Amino acid sequence: MARKSNIQRNLKRIRLEEKYREKRKELKKKLLDPDLPDEEFFRAQRQLAKLPRNSSPVRVHNRCAVTGRPRAYLRRFGVSRITFRELASEGRVPGVTKSSW
Repeated sequence: MARKSNIQRNLKRIRLEEKYREKRKELKKKLLDPDLPDEEFFRAQRQLAKLPRNSSPVRVHNRCAVTGRPRAYLRRFGVSRITFRELASEGRVPGVTKSSW
């Protein structure tokens, strides 16, 4: 089980990322526009730099929904490999069967 502080920190990052998603998207779009005057470009760059670091989607880490484990995460199921194996053995993952029977 991951430390609760790490799980909470990641949840905070998820909330911040959702909150600033549209603003960040607009600013990035401005930065990619080749017709934008230099003043506008630098203004957009400064505004983007002023956003909280934790609002960047890169800083959000995939974690197991059950244990909070940060490694060996299976995107399709949203859990770690260990949790997935336990759930599959109990028959709690629909459509998954053990292959070595």
